[in-house]
Amino acid sequence: MINTDEDALECDLAETYHIFDYRSLPCERVATFACGLRNTSRIKLKLQDEKYTFEQKLQALAVDRLADLVWSKTKDAAQNRNRPKSIYEQMIARDDIVVFCAASDFDRARANIIGGSNGQQ
Repeated sequence: MINTDEDALECDLAETYHIFDYRSLPCERVATFACGLRNTSRIKLKLQDEKYTFEQKLQALAVDRLADLVWSKTKDAAQNRNRPKSIYEQMIARDDIVVFCAASDFDRARANIIGGSNGQQ
């Protein structure tokens, strides 16, 4: 945990256990405290590669559905325009996902990554 994000672990230990100098404690005790942190703590979310807790995602979905329900009663909904943007979709959007429209585009990108021509080495 320390190697992943020492600052997040320090904040979690201070918030949960009021430990402001974990280095003064025995290693085993700090490990016990760290394992006892709630699953929504900063360090555990970071270890799970999550930015938001399950509850935060659920709340965003609830707001999205409510916005859709309100929108569905408008003239815009009858013409399928100006739909409210999804908060949940913005939360889970990832920048590292690449989409290809054609197989040839994928082959070109793959060739650039592996250094061969059209994927052949």
